[in-house]
Amino acid sequence: MLPPRLKYPWLATLRHGLICLLFAAVISLDAFAQPTAISLAWAQNSVNGVVFRRNSVVTHQNTQYVSYYDSTGHVVPGKRELGTENWQTRQTQYTGNVKDAHNCISMMVDGDGYLHLSWDHHGDKLHYAKSTAPGSLELTEQMPMTGTKENKVTYPEFYRLSGGDLLFLYRDGSSGNGDLVLNRYDTKAKKWQRMQDVLIDGQGERIAYAQAWVDARGTSHISCAWRETGDVSSNHDICYARSTDQGKTWQKTTGEKYAMPINVTTDEYALKIPMKSELINTTSMAADAQGNPDFAPANRG
Repeated sequence: MLPPRLKYPWLATLRHGLICLLFAAVISLDAFAQPTAISLAWAQNSVNGVVFRRNSVVTHQNTQYVSYYDSTGHVVPGKRELGTENWQTRQTQYTGNVKDAHNCISMMVDGDGYLHLSWDHHGDKLHYAKSTAPGSLELTEQMPMTGTKENKVTYPEFYRLSGGDLLFLYRDGSSGNGDLVLNRYDTKAKKWQRMQDVLIDGQGERIAYAQAWVDARGTSHISCAWRETGDVSSNHDICYARSTDQGKTWQKTTGEKYAMPINVTTDEYALKIPMKSELINTTSMAADAQGNPDFAPANRG
């Protein structure tokens, strides 16, 4: 079993509500900066600030980007130059089912400065668009990524690799019965490709609620909590895998390569947590400067 490094489990619960305010606000990365108000946003539930959202705030070079649902349910991207309070926002043509907090917005900027957004998913067809130009807040028409396994999407997550390419994770399937899919965006070709048709396999019986992290060394980390049925009380255990080749192959902390896809019988366990322990669906993780993973499971209390 991988020795757990549990740090501040309350952080996952705290993050759940930070952006569910009357205003969409961001705390700048600038030292000693104060929160800055952007505009009115949807605040009748936590859809703008759920713990599993990746990401609500991203920075590319000297520009910081946000995205949120406004009070009418439209997807709104925004940006500012770091160190300023001059936010530019654009209400897009896209809307989401904001009454379902699963249907959050995921966002990332690639190495060429294009903004990528995916939104409004709870077992739905993929909703994905990118900016029409680097630095633009105007979005293209919706488009597929690879065109396969894109009809039952939940929990979309973008991650930027060190070279500027992107990874995109999502669940294909439903609660208690689903698989984890991994795509990669090539900035040179401006095209998505499937890296893992099934990265983590529910075997038709369960689902892995996953979170990922790309560290400073370029290693991709992923952890998951398993759920056996549609009942949240069947959540159990925290498992782990990592990739040093940008998602092509995956290994344990020992360096042993996984036979793909990973499943509940082959996964390396970071922490054994029995069912009926009030474990939430999606936990949090990160990795330090040396590439050591940190896990923050949290309960529903």
